[in-house]
Amino acid sequence: MKKDKTHIHWYPGHIAKAERLLKEKLNLVDVVIEVLDARLPKSSSYNDIKKLLGSNSDKPRLLLLNKSDLVNPDEIKDWVKYIEQESGCPVLTIDTKTNRNFNIIEKKILELAEPRIQALMAKGLLRRPARVVVVGLPNVGKSSIINKLTKSSKTKTGAKAGVTRQQQWVRINPNIDLLDTPGIIPMKQEDQDRAKKLAFVNSVSENAYSPEIVGKELLILINENKIYTSKFKDYYNVENELTLENIAISRNWIITGGEPDLERTSQYLLRDFRDGKIGKFILDTI
Repeated sequence: MKKDKTHIHWYPGHIAKAERLLKEKLNLVDVVIEVLDARLPKSSSYNDIKKLLGSNSDKPRLLLLNKSDLVNPDEIKDWVKYIEQESGCPVLTIDTKTNRNFNIIEKKILELAEPRIQALMAKGLLRRPARVVVVGLPNVGKSSIINKLTKSSKTKTGAKAGVTRQQQWVRINPNIDLLDTPGIIPMKQEDQDRAKKLAFVNSVSENAYSPEIVGKELLILINENKIYTSKFKDYYNVENELTLENIAISRNWIITGGEPDLERTSQYLLRDFRDGKIGKFILDTI
């Protein structure tokens, strides 16, 4: 049966297994780090993180808004305040290009883990490194963050969604051990608006959707914001309505018969957006 490309389908078997294994490992850790994509502060979060954590839902969490270099600094400040109020957790904006706030991450981990370590020492156990687990949707940059923290490339990284397949412990420094896990996504994604946004930022495997459909949906969303629309029009030199057809015509991406090459246009559109070439955008709204 041919897959319906008008909807985004996901949840590969290795991710289902990863969620089960993660729940088994949570008793071993002191702190949970959840990595979000700054372009999707709401849509890139796990819908019900406390349900995922189960009996460990009271563990302290640190939220990292990664790829903050791709968003407007003033807009993301509002999101930091909002998420901190909603979650009750500390939130840091980071990006792996400049190491922004990476020195603070380690301090926050130790601060959040200390009560649990003190409780263990009160039972007569020796002090041990703080144990941290990193969770997040595929391709939000978890592995790159770990590599920066460990100042190495021991963790497997890549630009495709779902590259990290196996759980592994990584030594950040003598005081912190970190459990890396594959990207976690919900078992079912009924909210197709959220699914589309995740496809925009490449957090969904390219096999799960049609680039042309996702490209059109991205422009529909962009056209809801006059400032964002203007940036797209300026980048692609489009004077009329912002559509795939008009972008293709402006760039002279034409196929046999004089028709706009919408497939090629969609691929370039998504790539340019993801690379930050068009501008800095946050696709969620508070």
